[in-house]
Amino acid sequence: MRTIRPELLEELLSGYENPTDLLGETGLFRDLKKALLEKALGAELTSHLGYEKGTKRPAGRANSRNGHSAKTVLTEDGALPLAIPRDRHGTFEPVIVPKGVTRLDGFDDKVLSLYARGLTVREIEAHLREIYGIDVSPDLISRVTDAVSAEVKAWQSRPLERCYPVLFLDALRVRIRDGGAVRNKAVYIALALNGDGEKEVLGLWIEQTEGAKFWLSILNELKNRGVEDILIAVVDGLKGFPEAIEAAFPDTVIQTCIVHLIRNSMAQMSWKDRKTVVPALKEVYKAPTAKAAEAALEAFETTWGGRYPQVAPMWRRAWAQVIPFFEYHENVRRMIYTTNALESLNRTLRKAIKTRASFPNDEAALKLLFMAIRHAGMRWHPAPAWAEAKAQFIITFKDRFVPSAR
Repeated sequence: MRTIRPELLEELLSGYENPTDLLGETGLFRDLKKALLEKALGAELTSHLGYEKGTKRPAGRANSRNGHSAKTVLTEDGALPLAIPRDRHGTFEPVIVPKGVTRLDGFDDKVLSLYARGLTVREIEAHLREIYGIDVSPDLISRVTDAVSAEVKAWQSRPLERCYPVLFLDALRVRIRDGGAVRNKAVYIALALNGDGEKEVLGLWIEQTEGAKFWLSILNELKNRGVEDILIAVVDGLKGFPEAIEAAFPDTVIQTCIVHLIRNSMAQMSWKDRKTVVPALKEVYKAPTAKAAEAALEAFETTWGGRYPQVAPMWRRAWAQVIPFFEYHENVRRMIYTTNALESLNRTLRKAIKTRASFPNDEAALKLLFMAIRHAGMRWHPAPAWAEAKAQFIITFKDRFVPSAR
């Protein structure tokens, strides 16, 4: 990597007094960017012509320099006026600032980053004007964000891993205009832990309502994209969900989200009882073994069954999907007994859409949600205690556990 001589830095900073001398509209960084781009353009023209500026044109070379043309490009630091060198024959094609390009690398990313944070086109327009002094039309901002649509389609159809150790499935609600009316639609989200323990969003899908039938179509799509096995699927209590998973992946262990069960249980309780009743339920899912958990549930029913007769039967109906996590150490249990990993992602997505009263169509909603995911990171670092979980999954699932192919 080329280093800048200290003497040059001292010279550049000789008049520095406050941050605006560096970062302001007439600051050093802006002047340096302009000077470096124009210097690079001059070097490109020299390479194109085959001789240095100020030297005699070699024999046999008819082309020559022909002054400059003015061009303003949009950068992440604001509008930047440049003097673009020209050649007499008009054959010079700049690389660093190509013909027809009015936005340099970084500007589009800035716009997309603002959009991913939930800003509307008008809000982005006002932000760019206020912070960077750039007047950008709403049409240009829309074109920048619309260019993401092809990326969304490619992402939605990309090949997937052969095996995902853990898959979290859930949905959130988004207001989308449909047939002249604004409706609450379900955005289905599949978040997985891959063979390296990284969190990876496998896809987003939009449907009118959340239902097991549509989840089955999503699971079949995952199979068509290369998924052959899912070791553990963590789901909420949606009716028919376990059957949908078993139909697509019959060997998958289904784990009901304990947090969802607790929330559903609390909905049956009065506010004044919750501080007393919830700790009794905690004894169930914090039990050291499945047998101890069942004993704790019986104790709960003995104490609270008279006042809240619906709670214990609710847990028993889901018991086959409640107890799988008891096979693992507490560090691993925290990874698989709740959809909290997905809830965390949902909070990020809700933050991005909270300023939108509604979306004009499904595509607009998917585009923003995709950019919010991309802004957060397409993959997250390995889950805590992944090494321990991996070792236990290898023992439990044997050759079904397949490390990530990446």
